[in-house]
Amino acid sequence: MSFAVIQTGGKQYKVKASDILKIEKLKNSKPESKIEFNEVLAYGNDKTLEVGSPLVKGAKVEAELMKNSKNKTILIFKKRRRQNSRRKNGHRQQYSLIKINKIFAKDGAVLSEVKKVEKRETKKIKEEKK
Repeated sequence: MSFAVIQTGGKQYKVKASDILKIEKLKNSKPESKIEFNEVLAYGNDKTLEVGSPLVKGAKVEAELMKNSKNKTILIFKKRRRQNSRRKNGHRQQYSLIKINKIFAKDGAVLSEVKKVEKRETKKIKEEKK
């Protein structure tokens, strides 16, 4: 199984094809759009591993943006004792939900790709099970 280690939003993620990730919100991006991550730190499979210093030049990961949204509310409550001083605040961090489609090696070859299943094929499989 091929994987890649990418860097986005100040964090690093180990991804495989068909993974769904919750990352820091990507600016100026709309749902159903394609995204390329060129900051690939390493990629490989069970037998081989290619590590960059710090990045692997030419390697990239292609993903699809599923949606932009906000996390649950985090409450911030500050109280100073014996001073009748209180402050309550909330924060909702924005995120982007992405699905990894393809992982490319440094020479441009496709290491792994999401298998696309057509709706017709899934209907046939369901009918066969019955």
